[in-house]
Amino acid sequence: MARIERLEEEKANIANDIGEVYSEAKSSGFDVKILRKLIAMRKKSKQALAEEDEFLSVYRAAVGL
Repeated sequence: MARIERLEEEKANIANDIGEVYSEAKSSGFDVKILRKLIAMRKKSKQALAEEDEFLSVYRAAVGL
């Protein structure tokens, strides 16, 4: 149980650190929403990104964008 509590504390500290980095980026003029999307994209495989782009193109065309 103590290990879980320690890990939860570490997780909270890491989340706080990540928040600080995003705050620093925002104060430097970066759009945090876009940065978060880029980070999410980097986690995906090239194939997954290509499929997502293809679906987005199809859906954009379907709704007239």
